[in-house]
Amino acid sequence: MITRARLKSVLTKFSHIRLAVLGDVMLDEFVWGKVERISPEAPVPVVQIKRETWRPGGAANVASNLVALGAKADIFGIIGDDGAGRRLVESLQAEKIGTAGLIADSGRRTTVKTRVLGQNQQMLRIDREFTDPIDYRCQKDLAASLWKQAPGLQGVIVSDYAKGVIVEELLGQIIERFRGADKPVTIDPRPKNGPLYKGASIVTPNTREAEELLGRKFETEEDLLKGGTDLMRQLKLDAALITRGEHGMSLFERGKKPLTIPTRAREVFDVTGAGDTVIATFSLALAAGCPMAEAAEIANLAAGVVVGIVGTAVATPRLVLEHYDRITLESRENGLSA
Repeated sequence: MITRARLKSVLTKFSHIRLAVLGDVMLDEFVWGKVERISPEAPVPVVQIKRETWRPGGAANVASNLVALGAKADIFGIIGDDGAGRRLVESLQAEKIGTAGLIADSGRRTTVKTRVLGQNQQMLRIDREFTDPIDYRCQKDLAASLWKQAPGLQGVIVSDYAKGVIVEELLGQIIERFRGADKPVTIDPRPKNGPLYKGASIVTPNTREAEELLGRKFETEEDLLKGGTDLMRQLKLDAALITRGEHGMSLFERGKKPLTIPTRAREVFDVTGAGDTVIATFSLALAAGCPMAEAAEIANLAAGVVVGIVGTAVATPRLVLEHYDRITLESRENGLSA
């Protein structure tokens, strides 16, 4: 396990890093309420609304994670010319995230995911979205904006939610240009776009996504370990990081044996946005000079923070260090009791 001094040193370096996030931006809406009875109209609970909150979601949540960890971030994506889009821009600017790369398209609507919660338990999600591939004009505008910012960036994270922003020509140009400049391109993938990721630096699927990318089920641990290696070879990657829920995560790195890191979550209340935290933290740790195995361990710690919080959440250096201290203390106590 990484030492506390080393962890603190890496987290401190994040403030010197600037990354781009390209992908499907969303507005996450949370409707918080109280449930006291069942509806007489249908066997469903009646939620009495107490408050509503909004947060950047999707690719925008990756940018929020970067900033929360102390780094600088610029977001690139498509929003609608609507109230949700303006609310999203305001939220991002309040977090000091660069929004010059957000393109407003009057022909689309801003993706909004509304989660209805009763007694802090998610009861329903409503999605309002437009998923057709973006047109050539939007691709051209996104590329031009990204190339303008590229000299000041240390890498790019591609956050693909299959809502239309990640298309073959645009992603191919990004991979070619950034890899050519020796800057990593890390991708949180969606299986339907699998072939588009060829030549990227790293992909970070969960187990189900890795299965779908390969077109087969992992019935055993050996199946998963072989699958990760096959995925890396199939897409010509430097590495693949498969997140595995309660089983932690497994790292597959070119020329090295697979490495499985056990979960560092103490309690799991909500996995919303955990994948965003993983790719943000992993990418930052790599940019800070960490070996991939160490970067994966730090990402695992950050994920352990956010799954213990209801709703879309982010980790901060302080929360990561506090989480590290708690699990270290518990490990020592368990060792003594044993």
